[in-house]
Amino acid sequence: MAPKPAPKKAPPAKTTLAKKPAAPKKAAGAAVSAPKKIAASASKAKAKPEKKAETKAPPKPPGRPSIYTSELAAQICEHIAQGKSLRTIAELEDMPAQSTIMAWLDGSRPEFSEQYARAHEAYADKLAEETLLIADDSSRDTYVDSEGNVKTDSEAIQRSRLRVDTRKWLASKKAPKKYGDKIVQEHTGADGGAIQVQSTVTFVRPPARASDE
Repeated sequence: MAPKPAPKKAPPAKTTLAKKPAAPKKAAGAAVSAPKKIAASASKAKAKPEKKAETKAPPKPPGRPSIYTSELAAQICEHIAQGKSLRTIAELEDMPAQSTIMAWLDGSRPEFSEQYARAHEAYADKLAEETLLIADDSSRDTYVDSEGNVKTDSEAIQRSRLRVDTRKWLASKKAPKKYGDKIVQEHTGADGGAIQVQSTVTFVRPPARASDE
């Protein structure tokens, strides 16, 4: 009989070695440490200059009006009727310069010249009304002294008289035909008849001199 073959040996068991865990991958940008990042950001901040806040220049004030309009002429004459001078009016806001107003009164604007003259007459009327109010006001003519006696206040009376005379003089300049002193002169005509000529003359009393006293 043939001999029996020897039994096959089992292959040796494979020994598995324990694998080391893979190191975690670093995130992008994590390679730079925190202190380095702070230093880099600080250097960038120094490199870029800070932008200064832009300051806008204030708008230029509009120029004075120089074009004639009926509305502007009415405003000027209203100020004249209240007693304001051309110089004072020219200093007001939205009013033309004094030279511009004078140029409009050279005859190129006859409607404005007529309106301007009426405004002066209106101011003269206002002055005349004020003289009556001042003359009729006697509240300051007298005063009571410390002993209870009623005294005449001569200084207050003289001041009231000066206020009246000043307004009368100014009214005669603003409206001479209406408030000027009038005199009547008689002249002999060709046939020997008398001709009356009426004229307006304003008398201004000169200040008293020492020799006249």
